Amino acid sequence: MASKSVTSRRTASTSAGARAAAGNSGNATADGSKSKAKPAGAGAERATPAPAGKDAVAKRTGARAAASSGERGAERQRTIQKQANTRNANKGTQQQASKQASKAAGKQPAKQPSKSSSKPASKPASKQASSSKAKKQPVQAGPRRQPENPLPQQHQRKPGHEHKLTPQPRFLAPDYAGSGKLDGMVALVTGGDSGIGRAVAVLFAREGADVAITYLSEDRDAQETQDCVEREGGRCIAIAGDVKDPAFCEQVVQQTVDAFGGLDVLVNNAAFQQHSKSLEDITEQHLQETLQTNIGGYFHMARAALPHMTEGGSIINTGSETALFGSKSLLDYSATKGAIHAFTKSLASNLLERGIRVNAVAPGPVWTPLNPADSPPEKVAKFGQDSDMGRPAQPEELSPAYVFLASPVCASYVNGVVLPVMGGPRG
Repeated sequence: MASKSVTSRRTASTSAGARAAAGNSGNATADGSKSKAKPAGAGAERATPAPAGKDAVAKRTGARAAASSGERGAERQRTIQKQANTRNANKGTQQQASKQASKAAGKQPAKQPSKSSSKPASKPASKQASSSKAKKQPVQAGPRRQPENPLPQQHQRKPGHEHKLTPQPRFLAPDYAGSGKLDGMVALVTGGDSGIGRAVAVLFAREGADVAITYLSEDRDAQETQDCVEREGGRCIAIAGDVKDPAFCEQVVQQTVDAFGGLDVLVNNAAFQQHSKSLEDITEQHLQETLQTNIGGYFHMARAALPHMTEGGSIINTGSETALFGSKSLLDYSATKGAIHAFTKSLASNLLERGIRVNAVAPGPVWTPLNPADSPPEKVAKFGQDSDMGRPAQPEELSPAYVFLASPVCASYVNGVVLPVMGGPRG
């Protein structure tokens, strides 16, 4: 159960519309158990009367502006993607030509074998066996088998869409049974339309929380997340916009507080990545997009959220294994993820006296739209196969870690931690 200070501050409730939608689908959670119906209350988002006059106009104008900023952000990312793809392709062609030229220049006349010489012996059977064993076998350690490589070759335009992915990322965690760890709490998840963010939103709702999500411009994916949260018995609002914009971050926090009566958990999860073959290939626009989304956005969201958070609240940042090990083709992305880990530890110390915990999760390779919207199809097929588990994680294998860190019942003494969920010590 959630802490007394949280539950006494407001009563968790669902609107009649959300409850009806849940009823039409059998009111069952993804694990097959019935979701608990919450009594209707004044905080229900759909039951709240629309503000009148100038306030209503201002809110509608702000929502339109935020959605427009999300569309502009998506277009900016597509421009960066197109430029980077062109540079990477040109560099790949140059490298291939250079290799062929070096090979041609280094060719020497082949020695004529002497009459006494014979064909080289084939590899001993033991060496052949050890060579075949060297190929990493995927590891399955959960209640159901997860997809393995090779994955279908595919590529998407940024920012990427979950509904277009094959196979569909698994986020419902059907074997996970909620137990009220977040009852009466309110969570805000950035990048909640897909991937890890969607999986987290669903499990938070299963544990009793109401959830607001932000997204850039992926309306269909965001609606799917909202529907899934409501089927779990929670309330949900989905807000389009760009976390690089401090004004949007202030707005989305205020909308969350207005809709649900408070804010207890902030999950900073929105991210941008684009592979580049060299530092010189990273343009200023590309660099700023990565910096301002991945670390600037985390600052903006935390700063906007903190005035509304009280003792027992928590902030969870999504870091990365690249912050621990680096990545030669993700120089800017790795740098921002390292900054997120440092930010997490620093903010945890800063907020300690206020009783607000700050932690991070460092995922390994996870099957989300982020990667097919970055890497070429042939690399997507191999995504995650070099990890310790020999396959990419599914979002539902990450989300329970966020529940653990969010819940005061589970993690009241856990603060300033970067929790690696990488499938092994080397990711």
